[in-house]
Amino acid sequence: MDSLMEFVHYEAFGAAGDGVTDDMEAICAAHAYANTHGLPVKTKPDATYYIGPRALTAVIKANVDWSTTRFTIDDTAVENKKLPCFLVQSAHQPFELQIPTLSRDQKQLDLVLEDDCYVVVKSANVKRFIRFGLNQNKGTSQTDCFIVKKDGSIVSPIDWDYEEITEAKAHPIDQDELRISGGIFTTIANRGESKYDYYARGIDITRSNTVVDGAVHYIAGEVGHGSPYRGFFNAMQCAYVTFQNCFFSGHKIYTAIGSAGEPVRMGSYDVHGNSVIDFKLISCRMNNITDRTRWGVFASNFCKNIQVENCVLSRLDAHMGVSGTYSLTDCVIGWMGIKAIGRGRLTVERVVSYGNSLVEFRQDYGSTWEGDVVIRDCKWIPSDSVKRTRELFTMRNNGQHNFGYECFMPRNVEIVNLHVDDSHIPEDDQGLYLFSDPWGDQRDAAERPYPFIPCEQITCRNLTTASGKQPKICSNPAPFAQTEWVIQE
Repeated sequence: MDSLMEFVHYEAFGAAGDGVTDDMEAICAAHAYANTHGLPVKTKPDATYYIGPRALTAVIKANVDWSTTRFTIDDTAVENKKLPCFLVQSAHQPFELQIPTLSRDQKQLDLVLEDDCYVVVKSANVKRFIRFGLNQNKGTSQTDCFIVKKDGSIVSPIDWDYEEITEAKAHPIDQDELRISGGIFTTIANRGESKYDYYARGIDITRSNTVVDGAVHYIAGEVGHGSPYRGFFNAMQCAYVTFQNCFFSGHKIYTAIGSAGEPVRMGSYDVHGNSVIDFKLISCRMNNITDRTRWGVFASNFCKNIQVENCVLSRLDAHMGVSGTYSLTDCVIGWMGIKAIGRGRLTVERVVSYGNSLVEFRQDYGSTWEGDVVIRDCKWIPSDSVKRTRELFTMRNNGQHNFGYECFMPRNVEIVNLHVDDSHIPEDDQGLYLFSDPWGDQRDAAERPYPFIPCEQITCRNLTTASGKQPKICSNPAPFAQTEWVIQE
């Protein structure tokens, strides 16, 4: 190769770019060369690169400019459905840390590091998120991620106490930003059996300080059956990841038999975050946000600080918890709405939502939110496609199930300038409730061995409805008996 080259091109390694020839081997070779020589990759704007069934992953450690280049990823018959096509990876190697114990919200470790590090810890002998319902399970190992500065100070909250740590790994944080620009990707959907066997043939990011700008993902060729997708864009075990000006697509919903032996719709995502600190979605879009045949587009687990600004998306879901801050501003959210459990501060500001509720606190994980919720200057357009009670916040926890942690209603809820457009709801509808009944069909239970800790204060100011019906608090006031209410016109 020319040592004076400014950019690395796929064609220099044998890529045809004709949309027919499998170019994956050349793509991998080009990125390997770019990584070794510290050079950016730049592709031909009018090329189409076909990525076939081979189990190959192109590792990205340098900037990439895909501009308007197209990629066709054929998932109809692959060698390894779990391998990503592209992996954005740090040049630094992770290493083991010796941390004997940790305490919730601890601020300092007695150590000195050469670099600021992203750290993930686990306690395999403690189970959290013991799921309830059709996808019930026995929980997952207690897990935390946080940033440790060179002087040992801890950034981002630690959620649990750790008397025993079975795994502690540090990932040095790259100081320079790695940027991936453009790229128009089309996945030809898999034809697998409709069961929980996730495909992951997309772009994985495990490098901190990464920006994906202007990427587009489409889906083609879906049929009457198929396996779900973990996500086309996947960020995992890293910090400071931003997707901006991107276009995502919803996946067709398929049904399988869940762990409880009953049919269940399988989650299939286009964007996924797992153990990410400071995850941002800025000015991202998708089409058909109210199409109920397509699963919601974003899910996360174990994340700290999720920020969503100026986006149009069908769903946002903090699945197995988010802590710190979870904020949505200037967004339009579709039929699957905003879902969350976790702790910290949830802020929904200048948002238009078409969800069945404005915020759903996931009942399969105890509907827990330990902290405050602020709703400001929003509009909710509840669906009329399903006969159901209109509830601003949905939650369900009857105190009978051990989720592996104490469960909380939001401590303080503040609602300011919210308009509910229920003009399309039948006149005989019973109207709006602020909260669903947490106890459900267990209202009269004699004991609640795992009590759901109630709200401390709810402030509601200038909540209006198009129907003119006065909002009611809850069909069952008992769980809110100790809650202070401040209701203003």
